[in-house]
Amino acid sequence: MAALATAVAAAAAGQPQNDSCSSTAGASRQIQNWKMKAEKAKKVEFIRTAEKLKTQLANIEKDKNGHLYNKKSDFRVEYSILEELEHTMTVSRKTEKDKILQRLSKMQNNVKRLQQQLKGVKPTPEFVDKLKEMMEEVENAINAFKEEQRQIYEQLLKEENTAINELSVFERKVELWALGSSTTEKVLKLPSARVLVDKTVENHLPEEVVEFERFLQRTGGQQGGWDDYDHQNFLKVWTKHKGRLSYVDEALEYLCGRTKEDIEQHDKWYQEFLILHERKKESIKKWKEKQQQEKEGNLKEKEKSEKMLKEEQLQREEAQKQKTEEERKRQQAAIEAWKKQKAIALAMEQASQLKLEEEKEKKQQKERQRQCHMKLLLERYTLQKKEKEELEKLEKEKREEAEKEERKRIAAEEITKFQERDLHKLELRILQKQAKEGEKREKQKRLAKLREKVEIHVTRDHSRLYRPTKAWEEHVKEMAPTASEPLLRVPHRAVPAWRQGL
Repeated sequence: MAALATAVAAAAAGQPQNDSCSSTAGASRQIQNWKMKAEKAKKVEFIRTAEKLKTQLANIEKDKNGHLYNKKSDFRVEYSILEELEHTMTVSRKTEKDKILQRLSKMQNNVKRLQQQLKGVKPTPEFVDKLKEMMEEVENAINAFKEEQRQIYEQLLKEENTAINELSVFERKVELWALGSSTTEKVLKLPSARVLVDKTVENHLPEEVVEFERFLQRTGGQQGGWDDYDHQNFLKVWTKHKGRLSYVDEALEYLCGRTKEDIEQHDKWYQEFLILHERKKESIKKWKEKQQQEKEGNLKEKEKSEKMLKEEQLQREEAQKQKTEEERKRQQAAIEAWKKQKAIALAMEQASQLKLEEEKEKKQQKERQRQCHMKLLLERYTLQKKEKEELEKLEKEKREEAEKEERKRIAAEEITKFQERDLHKLELRILQKQAKEGEKREKQKRLAKLREKVEIHVTRDHSRLYRPTKAWEEHVKEMAPTASEPLLRVPHRAVPAWRQGL
């Protein structure tokens, strides 16, 4: 009994632990599968959206190229500048794309190398430190890439807002032109047509850029208050003479309606425009360098703060691990106590089960004895019943034999009656047949006597076949021609094929 209790306790101790391990592993696998499905769905949605945007971009570029870069267009010279600018920006985008792909491939290779290291795990501190260093390197690279892309996108959003503001101004100009403004100069001098600088953007731009924009607003935009045609002709002549004063006389030939004072004033404006534009370019360059330095400083500060946060997180994780370990030990002790109680209860239950099985065995023994006694009684009753059935069967056979003999006797009497009746019918049929034969003989005798009295001799006459019938002779008499009418044709029927040649 003691050995049995020990074995039961050992089995009870092992079973809950296996159940808990298997349930935990199943739950973790289910969570991991769910995460993988969610990530896969996100990837598919992102790829679908990217393909749709790519198709839209291709259609827009196709329409744009058809309108702007058509060689038969009247504004081919002006649009060539846009074409060169687009080519430059396309090359820049391709270069940036290649750099991003190189960085992504590098990060991907680092992740694959980390996964390869995780396949052959070694329980050594050096290996753990190496894995930790690789993970930090991959994580830092990914975070730096995300931060850089975020700043680039913010800068692009600012530029997009500026471009939207400028486009709204140009749209307003076009609307005013469509309304039939008197001259282009008046349109350019309208307050709504000036190149407005958004105050929210102005606060973030360098002073030279703001000064350049204000100069444009004050002097009438990118063309100094002139229309596009006059300004382009001015630039053509000014570029040809490289800014020397000798260009004024030639410019007067191209610029109808402009005086020499207007051209000199426009020349002063253009000189100031070039100086301010150059300052703007240098200022933007310095501003970009400053922004890049600030970006690098922010990135370093962020990396430092992230490192501190990671250290704090590791400390919290260590404290949580200790707390979890204490909780696990407490639960383990409670489980051990529960296992002992369960083993004792199981041993007591088995003892009661054995007692119940012994009582059940005794009851089954008594039931088997009772069944044996009933079986003997049943066999005796079956034997008596079988003998009784045999006696009844013999009596039944005797009765059937007697009935059979009686039926044979009755059948013999009936057969004799039927034979007499058939014999009588046969005699009647014979007499009827004899009477009919006698009548037939009498009839033949009468016919023979009549033939003797009347003898008929008929000879064969072949000409009867060709002679016309009485009806035809009468018909011919009716159809015969008179003496006054000449006989043109004798009607006759067609000769059948079997009579032709006879």
